[in-house]
Amino acid sequence: QAQLVESGGGLVQAGGSLRLSCTASRRTLSGWVMAWFRQAPGKEREFVAAFTWSGGITYYADSVKGRFTITRDNAKIAVYLQMDSLKPEDTAIYYCAAGRPGSAYYITGGYDHWGQGTQVTVSS
Repeated sequence: QAQLVESGGGLVQAGGSLRLSCTASRRTLSGWVMAWFRQAPGKEREFVAAFTWSGGITYYADSVKGRFTITRDNAKIAVYLQMDSLKPEDTAIYYCAAGRPGSAYYITGGYDHWGQGTQVTVSS
């Protein structure tokens, strides 16, 4: 069973950048998708970005398009989230997820493996 570990969170000022990493302890199953979700205090966990492991297709939430980029590293069994032009509203705990969501890549229920989360705080 794959285990996911996130890292790279921190405190930055608005307009700054951070790069989050998600490393899997074991290679994921064929056809699996890896994704990033985030959850701010008092809000539901929301979709940020996803990457199909085999096809290299990416998906982004409208709120982060043009600012965030998701990439993968097959050799390291890892997925990354480059976050640029950060805004205070990006402040949240960011979670890495993996699974076979099918068309429901943007729904938390579509994933059955989750990391512990990494805190991202953007000051105004």
